[in-house]
Amino acid sequence: MLETPSQSLTSFGGEFRAPEREAAFQAERLPETLRHLRLLLLLSAILNTLFFISDWRFYGTPHFYIAIAARMIVVLIALLCLWTISRATGFCQAQKSMVTWEWINGAAVALLVSSHSDLALFIVLLLPSIYYLAVPTEFRWSMISGAACSVMMLAGYMYPEILGSTTIGLVLAVVTLNFALLLVVARSNRLQRTEWASTQAERRAKEELVESRAMFETMFKTVPIPLVVVRMDGAIVDTNDAATRYFGASWETLGIQSINEIYVTPTDREAFLAALRKDGHADDFETIVRLADGSVRTVLLAGTTLEIGGIPHIMSAVVDITERKAAEERSWRAASHDTLTDLPNRALFQSRLEQALVQAERNGTSISLILIDLDNFKSVNDTLGHDAGDALLRKAAERLRAIVRDCDTVARLGGDEFVLIVGEPLLLDDAEALAERILASLKQPISYKDDILSAQASIGIASYPDHDSRPAELMKDADLALYAAKAQGRNRAVVYSPDMRLHIEHKASVARSINEALRRGQIVPFYQPKIDLATERVIGFEALARWHHPEQGLLTPAAFASAFEDPELSIAIGGSMIRQVAADVRSWLDQGIDCGRIAVNLSTAQFNWIGLAKRFLDVLHAAGVPNERLEVEITETVFLGRSASHVAAALKQFHDSGIRIALDDFGTGYASLIHLKQFPVDDIKIDRSFVKDLETDPDNAAIVLAVIELGMSLGMDVIAEGVETAEQVRFLRAKGCNQVQGNFYAIPMAACDVPQFLSQKTA
Repeated sequence: MLETPSQSLTSFGGEFRAPEREAAFQAERLPETLRHLRLLLLLSAILNTLFFISDWRFYGTPHFYIAIAARMIVVLIALLCLWTISRATGFCQAQKSMVTWEWINGAAVALLVSSHSDLALFIVLLLPSIYYLAVPTEFRWSMISGAACSVMMLAGYMYPEILGSTTIGLVLAVVTLNFALLLVVARSNRLQRTEWASTQAERRAKEELVESRAMFETMFKTVPIPLVVVRMDGAIVDTNDAATRYFGASWETLGIQSINEIYVTPTDREAFLAALRKDGHADDFETIVRLADGSVRTVLLAGTTLEIGGIPHIMSAVVDITERKAAEERSWRAASHDTLTDLPNRALFQSRLEQALVQAERNGTSISLILIDLDNFKSVNDTLGHDAGDALLRKAAERLRAIVRDCDTVARLGGDEFVLIVGEPLLLDDAEALAERILASLKQPISYKDDILSAQASIGIASYPDHDSRPAELMKDADLALYAAKAQGRNRAVVYSPDMRLHIEHKASVARSINEALRRGQIVPFYQPKIDLATERVIGFEALARWHHPEQGLLTPAAFASAFEDPELSIAIGGSMIRQVAADVRSWLDQGIDCGRIAVNLSTAQFNWIGLAKRFLDVLHAAGVPNERLEVEITETVFLGRSASHVAAALKQFHDSGIRIALDDFGTGYASLIHLKQFPVDDIKIDRSFVKDLETDPDNAAIVLAVIELGMSLGMDVIAEGVETAEQVRFLRAKGCNQVQGNFYAIPMAACDVPQFLSQKTA
């Protein structure tokens, strides 16, 4: 924070706190100070010479000789100090002379006032005032010299003996005068320095402004890029040397009155102004201009608005890109079409989409984007070979080209993806109808050698301005619609709707929030007890992830389920849970608390984590937790997909290390009895969806009974989840279920609540 002038001054004396700043103040005022001192000393010498003549009236009295001697001292010291002041080169030298004058002059005048003349009392009060107000010394010397002068005046005036009843009043008057004068000096100092500081700041600002203007004018004239300053109506105000060289002559020579005259396309000027009005500046505005020799050049304009004399102007920079555009055109044409289908490729499509959107925005029209993906292309490649696939792509391209108008664009993005750009008069509804025609056309059989090929497709449609205005976002909209078409069963066209993007953005938002929650330690384990039905004892807990959301409170995994679809996030959450559970178990064991086995859920993504079992065991060993204190729970989905090959090795390593393995949500997925035989599963957990209403739903009861009997036959413990009622407990106990967990016994609890819960259960 910048310090104001008043904050930089001493609180009482009113001088600058910084010595160097005070010295600068005194140095700048030195000529004025010296003139003031010379005048003061000269007046002192003249006045006291006149008083010297007046003092002859005391001739013949004892005081005559004292007055004459004192007056001579006053005159001589004034002349001496006047001589030294005239040779002073700095404030300190001048101040030494003045302090010397003040003290010697004060002592001499003290002798003079001992005469008790009519003027004596006036001088007693006047001289200290002169010292305070008329002598420009530092505040401390003003205070010291003024106080010393007052003391000397009082001593001289009261000599040879203290006067009567007026003495106390005189002393009080002198003291009051000194304090008042100190306040006056302090205020004067503050005002002088505040004014000086403000003047200095204003001077610096003016100097900087002058320097800035000079630098700007120099830069404007010498910068190698052509610069043109015009009024909003197009009248040319100024140009730099580079602009004169570029256009071939000055505007006066060419006789050009308005910048509009150099545009090959006059409407470009209005488009440029529209861009300026919208954003206050315009960058990379491409247009074609005419030079003095009649040639035309492609340029990029970068413009910004500014005020000159209160009138809005535009300053534009001109960059010639004619040669660059020509080279780009040659290179672009060589690589702008797909070699297989002779359709525009992705690069040309992007360019045309951008151009179409610019044109649509300029004209207030619409653009529809139709994204096409062949449904069965991979099977054609796999079964009939790539030659058949190429033939299918060429035929599809031919049919698409035949459907669209000459003003539209059909391009191949790569693989089996095609895209169409269609503009008005085809609107969004017409684009849907066109998509249906495309589906019908692609369905027509294609002869290839002795085979018949078919090219069914899924189509996603997005539109400007209905959905988005930026090319990348519009493409993303069409891609989301295509994804929805595939999800709905393929061979159909779907129009983009905002809820598709909201779903994706919600997933991204949850992912960002979970990353931050992990960093802040907000993802924590809550523990739900497992109860042995035979003994009603707590034999362990299941660790369940909870999110301490700073605004929404405690959230269950249902609130951030999408995070588990992200492999990296799923692994990060699992790793954090394992470390926290190990720390909690170690803490309970250190307190002598038997917490039984703690079950930790492992996601499918975690089985892609290289060395999962070893990492898990390393965490336990680092925390000093015995392996038999932990149990892992897996769902049936781990047996499927790409991670299936890693599952067997990881589960075997867990089993060999003494860690039990439970199959969670049994019966809801895709596991079969062969998986129970192939993998070392110790426990089966009945999903809560079957336990719910088992006392009233015979189908649920039959499924639960079948799972219990299966577990008993395989020698596995069976655990029922989601137990909510006493009737469910009685049913499960009667049917031979080993263990249960659910809100009937306890809701999931924080680690700090586990010891108290266990103590209540064992009491």
